[in-house]
This record gives sequence, structure tokens and C-alpha cells, in this order.
Amino acid sequence: MDPIRVLIADDHTLVRAGIRVLLQGLAGVEVVAEACDGREALALVEAHRPDILFTDIAMPLMNGLELTERVVRDLAPTRVVILSMHASEEYAGRAIQAGAAGYLLKAAGVAELEIAVRAVARGETYFSPAVSTHVIADYLRRTSGASSESALLTPRQREILRLVAEGHTTKGIARSLGISVKTVETHRAELMDRLGIHDVAGLVKYAIRVGLVGPEV
Repeated sequence: MDPIRVLIADDHTLVRAGIRVLLQGLAGVEVVAEACDGREALALVEAHRPDILFTDIAMPLMNGLELTERVVRDLAPTRVVILSMHASEEYAGRAIQAGAAGYLLKAAGVAELEIAVRAVARGETYFSPAVSTHVIADYLRRTSGASSESALLTPRQREILRLVAEGHTTKGIARSLGISVKTVETHRAELMDRLGIHDVAGLVKYAIRVGLVGPEV
């Protein structure tokens, strides 16, 4: 039987090392690569085509939710499991909206990790028991309007909106995305016009409301 091939994305070196050790201790599981940010993770998923991507939510350059959307949309059949410290319906609901096949709390034990890996590899979904499914369903009902609203933006506009909300400067965004400052300014003006929002504080509030960034930014 072929091994279950896993890629780990987390911006904390020791966390990645710990998860790698635990996964490699499971029979029939192989860790094919590690990434320290979302952009690197996306490139490595494309290169290695693992069965499962384990990713943290909060990562530089591209967060775990945006990474999940990109992998689900462009790099199937790789499936995504979100690793998180948060048991709230908000985070789990956003993971579901992004297309994650699983949501595993970082406080989980080795037995639960194995259950999650094998369930997702079989094509099933797995969510930590601490995350109530009916509470997640309620969250998704309450936020469905916001999700539809965010679909008004192009993928590039959403990416720039997220970076603006995270506090990056125009020059920093241009450097990060490999585009000109003028292009960033054009995209930002267009998304402000489309949303009817004309200041950075308003963009931050909007990005939080539609789930592009967490409330802690």
C-alpha cells in the first residue's frame, strides 16, 4: 500500500519539527516537505502533490485559509487539514468555507492525529470533538451573506485587501507580490470603489467581517 504523503506548513520551526516527528511515528505516513509560509507551501504542494496538507491559519505572505482555498481550487486531490489553537466556531467555520477537509486542534493527542490523517486520506472529513458541528453550522448560516459579498472582489483584490488589513505598506505589498507600487495602488483604489470603503480602518473591519483576516490583526 502506498504511504499517505503529508506536507506541513507552519511558521514556527519547533512546531513543524514536533508535528513531523509525530506523523513519521505513524505507520504508513510519509512527510514529504515542510514550509514556513503560505507562498512556500503553495509551491511545495504543486511540486510534491501530497495527499494531505497540514497548515496553520496564521502564516506570513499567505494565511492558511487563503492557502486552503488555492489548494482546493487548483491542486486537487491534495486535501487540507487546518491546525489551530482555537476551538471557536468562527475559526472552524472559516476553515469549512475555505474548503478544508479537517480542523485539528494543536492540543490534540497522537491518537487523534492518527484518526484525522487516516480519515482525511480515505476521503472523509475530520473535526476535533471540541469543535461543535452544530455551532459551526450556525456560524456558516450567519456569515453566508459576508461570504457572498467578498466574492465581489477578484482574487488579486482579495489578496491585496488581506495584506492591507494585516498592516503591510504599499511598497511592502508590491515587493511581496512582485508587482509595481502603482499596480498595488490601482488595485486598492478599485477595491475601495467596489466596496464603497475609503479608508484603511474600514478595509480592516471589512476584511475581518468576511474572514480574510482574524480579529487579532
